Amino acid sequence: MSIWEYANPLKFLNWTTKVLPWVAGCAAVCVSVGLIWGFFFTPDDYRQGSTVKIIYLHVPAALMAINAWLMMLVASLIWLVRRHHVSALAAKAAAPVGVVFTLVALFTGAIWGKPMWGAYWAWDPRLTSFLILFLFYLGYMALWSAIEDADTAADLTSVLCMVGSVFALLSRYAVNFWNQGLHQGTSVPVATGERTVADVFFVPLLISMVGFGLMFLALVLLRTQTEIRKRRAAALIARETT
Repeated sequence: MSIWEYANPLKFLNWTTKVLPWVAGCAAVCVSVGLIWGFFFTPDDYRQGSTVKIIYLHVPAALMAINAWLMMLVASLIWLVRRHHVSALAAKAAAPVGVVFTLVALFTGAIWGKPMWGAYWAWDPRLTSFLILFLFYLGYMALWSAIEDADTAADLTSVLCMVGSVFALLSRYAVNFWNQGLHQGTSVPVATGERTVADVFFVPLLISMVGFGLMFLALVLLRTQTEIRKRRAAALIARETT
């Protein structure tokens, strides 16, 4: 069985209808456990005090804000190469979810930055590139809304997604590119596997990250289902009127 079979809207709907409740349930459990454990059952940091606990919201949200855009990039490339409508609709469905994660990351980062830097905002390379990524999200959604023809909108938003991916990568690796930035490095570098977070903080953080990832997946599946049904309803209405 090929993965491309699920590019068929009907098969995608049937499969996701079965999977979605399990994904949503696991997401709810992981997010609840991670946040409750992190906020109520971990000690204060010896330097940052209780402020450090915002890590359980900020880091997963920032991670998913970036990865959501990268998922949109993959879906957009599939659309451009194979012209599978489900992939284009999945990219469209992921954008509002990604923009919410980006807002959460920016907001919690400002709260965390105030006691650390003495200001809610600084024109740090990672913060600046993250703000630009947020603007790309808004532009992506606006472009989908502004163009009536769905295929043309999918083509243009796919190009925009490829351009915006530069800032998604900058947001993730800006600390490595510019050492003068205020923002600290990644707590769990993927390349080396090393981390700067103690186990007492890392375990609930990891659970929260998994929960946010599953929550993103559940929301994208749900919104993609909605987009497919809207597209089918519009096609039926157009057929009846003609």
